[in-house]
Amino acid sequence: MDTMRDRFAPVVTHLLDEDPRVAVVVAEIGKVALAEAMRRHPHRVINVGIREQLLVGAAAGLALTGMRPVVHTFASFLVERPFEQVKLDLGHQNAGAVLVSAAASFDWPAGGYTHMAPGDVALLDTLDGWTVQVPGHPDEAETLLRHAVAAGDDKVYVRLSESANRRGHRVDGRGLRTVREGRAGVVVAVGPMLDAVLAATEGLEVTVLYATTVRPFDAAALRRATQAAGTDVVLVEPYLAGTSTGAVSEALVDVPHRILGLGVGRRELRKYGTVEEHVAAHGLDAASLRERIGAFVAVPARA
Repeated sequence: MDTMRDRFAPVVTHLLDEDPRVAVVVAEIGKVALAEAMRRHPHRVINVGIREQLLVGAAAGLALTGMRPVVHTFASFLVERPFEQVKLDLGHQNAGAVLVSAAASFDWPAGGYTHMAPGDVALLDTLDGWTVQVPGHPDEAETLLRHAVAAGDDKVYVRLSESANRRGHRVDGRGLRTVREGRAGVVVAVGPMLDAVLAATEGLEVTVLYATTVRPFDAAALRRATQAAGTDVVLVEPYLAGTSTGAVSEALVDVPHRILGLGVGRRELRKYGTVEEHVAAHGLDAASLRERIGAFVAVPARA
């Protein structure tokens, strides 16, 4: 199976062909995959070099002239390093753009901590008006990228990951999708965490909701699920643990509830290792998730 990032260049090349407003801005990373797009649209595919602040600033300038910029690099260089430009050049000026990341939380361990960004979604949560998409499969990534570019002049973050679920689901760029129904709690699986959550909850009497759009958070769907399954809620996110607990609390503000936020821990792991070793170290493998989810909701097994 190809990866989410493999889909990026072909999709944006077609979008450049289809829509004269679309422009793509990169900072060296990704330029090889975009060679054909650069050949076909030399004035709308811009490589600013290793200048991440300029990357976002140039995108904001394009947006202010009426263009729809798509900005791409590793998550740590797209959200963390140029955060002031994301905050001011895009946010403060109300300039829309589509930020498309790669490498996610720890997708390239050999790159070291400089190439890891488990806090990217939490950081964007400090700003107003961002839509955040977290696909769990290349098909979903393609759909959500197209949605994001077509979303007028909104500010959208599309978080691509090397990890993926075995199959994609139909996504609409909006709400939560019910994958499994139960009556002893609700587990929200975000993006590429779905397969591990389904394996971890096999035979357990819990409802599993699947989220690929995490901001805005689908409060209405969560409330509906808790009415049938109870108000013990577990969040399993592929980034900083607890990132969406505030959104859940807001959705259930008038209902007594408990929340367990699972995700990437704050403790820095100082060895490169493999992706699988990082997953296990953060307790995000199926066996660890089953133990942690079961202990929290005390769920009976299905008959």
